[in-house]
Order: sequence, then C-alpha cells, then structure tokens
Amino acid sequence: MIEEVFADMESPEPMDRLVAGDVGFGKTEVAMNAAYKAFLAGKQVAVISPLVVLTLEHAESFAARFRDFGVQIRVLSRLQTDTEAREVIRCLREGTVDIVLGTHRLLSEDIFFARLGLLIVDEEHRFGVMDKERIKKIRHG
Repeated sequence: MIEEVFADMESPEPMDRLVAGDVGFGKTEVAMNAAYKAFLAGKQVAVISPLVVLTLEHAESFAARFRDFGVQIRVLSRLQTDTEAREVIRCLREGTVDIVLGTHRLLSEDIFFARLGLLIVDEEHRFGVMDKERIKKIRHG
C-alpha cells in the first residue's frame, strides 16, 4: 500500500486515494509515511480529523515518529487559545509548520498554506457537505 501511495505522489496528476481498513490495519502508518515523503519534498502536510480526541491521538503518534527528524508539527483545534490558534495560522501561512494536525478548523477560510503538498482526511464520512466542498477547493488550489 505504501509503495502505491508513493507512486501516486510521484505522478504529475494529483492523488486521490482512499485507504480503508479495520483498526490495526496500518492506515496511520501509511499516512505518516506519506507525510514524511511530502516533508522531504519540501511540502506542508495537513491531517484533518473530525474529532479533537482523534486529532490529539494523531498528534501524539506523529510527534513520536518524527521527533528526531526536524519536522515542525503543530495542532489546530478548539482547545487552543485564540493566541495559540493565531500563531499556528501565521506559521502555516509563512511555511514554518511542516505538518499540522487539526479538526475541521483547518478548513476555515482564514487558513492559508505556504506550500501545501498533502492533505490527509481521516474519517471522511464524518465531515459535512460544506467541509467537503472546502476540501475540494483546497485540492484545486
């Protein structure tokens, strides 16, 4: 599976890939490998989850995996103060964040990325129509 994702990422066509599997299948592992490949290519990565608790679980996994590799990881969710959220948003726009993990807050109109190269959506079926439309806009931008 990871090799197929890597091949898609190296293609000139944008990748749309669904990774499905039971708990323990390795979906997060595939996502982390793809995120690292994007990081190595100088691109930003956004990981969007529908729930804060899932975002925090992913953030813990990503931070542990990339601790020794110089990857700048941040979280954006309703748990941040306004000041913290503004700082994450500024860093995304300036490109000093490599991987951001967040809730649907990442789909807000005030979020801009300096060099977004990979958007990972966890539990896509839990997002609403408006969220999915914003994901389409991000994909085409």
